[in-house]
Amino acid sequence: MTTDPGLRRLALRTMLAAFPGHTAPEWATGLLGEGLAGYTLFGFNVAEPGQLAGLTAQLRAARRDTLIAIDEEGGDVTRLAHLTGSPYPGNAALGAIGDLDLTRRVYHSIGRELADVGVNLNLAPTVDVNTATDNPVIGTRSFGADPVRVAAHAAAAVVGLQQAGVAACAKHFPGHGATVADSHLELPTVDVSPQLLRDRELPPFAAVIAAGTKAIMTAHIRVPAITGDDPATFSEKLLVDVLRKEYGFTGCVVTDALEMQGAARAAGGIGPAAVRALAAGADLLCLGADIDLEITEQVAAAIAGAIADGTLPIARVEQAVARNQALAAWTHGIEEIELSPRLGYDAARRAVSVEGSLTGFEHPFVVQLRAGHTIAEGAVPWGLSPHLDGTPQLAVAADETSAGALIDAAAGRPIVLVGRHTHRNPAARSLAEQLALAHPLAVVEMGWPAGWRPSGVKAFVTTYGASHANGRAAAEVLGLVA
Repeated sequence: MTTDPGLRRLALRTMLAAFPGHTAPEWATGLLGEGLAGYTLFGFNVAEPGQLAGLTAQLRAARRDTLIAIDEEGGDVTRLAHLTGSPYPGNAALGAIGDLDLTRRVYHSIGRELADVGVNLNLAPTVDVNTATDNPVIGTRSFGADPVRVAAHAAAAVVGLQQAGVAACAKHFPGHGATVADSHLELPTVDVSPQLLRDRELPPFAAVIAAGTKAIMTAHIRVPAITGDDPATFSEKLLVDVLRKEYGFTGCVVTDALEMQGAARAAGGIGPAAVRALAAGADLLCLGADIDLEITEQVAAAIAGAIADGTLPIARVEQAVARNQALAAWTHGIEEIELSPRLGYDAARRAVSVEGSLTGFEHPFVVQLRAGHTIAEGAVPWGLSPHLDGTPQLAVAADETSAGALIDAAAGRPIVLVGRHTHRNPAARSLAEQLALAHPLAVVEMGWPAGWRPSGVKAFVTTYGASHANGRAAAEVLGLVA
């Protein structure tokens, strides 16, 4: 079946695609000339600032009003610093500090870095209220578990980004913080009443709307009382009746990546997911990371076909395109504030909390427990290793070692055990508890804080994140930085 060229071009104007590599392939720039809304950049597109600035300039040479998006949350989710770890603490640390102006300044600094390399849409901040301690995908990306605190910091983050001339995209509407499943892999459920949703999940979105956020990202989660069996991304009740009519949002609704199983599996493929999202009220379709020309054309053909057969009203697509163009055309004067390049490290220091006493840990043996990462985070370096002044250290998997072996390796030194979401891993938790009862132990927790503490532990250090800045702050508290 031949795709109507005019409808194809209209479809392209709703899409954020992706491509591999540090330069744009010819097909990627060609699609911009044919109307593609823009691209999302990922870690595999970023080598260093000069290269990234050249890449964005290449894209803009193909079409000046191109949307160039990136996930730069700071903390555990970074694309600019994916090779080293972010120089900024993430939202959990900022929420723990509780200084709204600091949050604004950190996000302003992130925005300035993005503007300098030509990015104009940041798929941040994460404004989910993280009420599920074992949330596998939000955690330290959240400002906290209190809706009022999260709302205040979310608004400050949006203001900071947009003062730098970079559009904010608050996520993940209507709230991914109460889930215990990852929407990259399945369709999570938040089984709450509409009233609880309004009281707990939605205050941060009301706050960012009041703060003038240019975009809001949908979540691939189902709220049965409102969405039935569908994810929020396909729910007109949520995207139109609640977000636009009830909360008054007039900006651009961006989908989370449609290649994620929470959307693609629910719709029967990425093309049908794109059609359903547009029909429900989404404007800008983020396709995801593993995207090429063939997939991009398949999605465009699916949208064009749905318009042609009447499944998708053309007026709805034109409305989406108009919002996307308004987003691309938006500019904002950059506030002239000199920010210290050490801002993120100073903020991370303020977030660290210490329970107990570190007396006696001046010359420790550092053990880092290997931990996985979410798809959102990617394989970004973390821990204390880059910051140590020659302190002996060892990286181990909790299920491949024993307390006795680590005590022997420490050779009389006290042990500092560095972990990430340690309480979630039974082997890691057991190892820490055995060590604490048999040997002087301090634990550094770089994941989402939980109530768990191993009995007998001498000190428990919480960083509220695992960025490069968080690791530096922990090493400084321990006195291990030269």
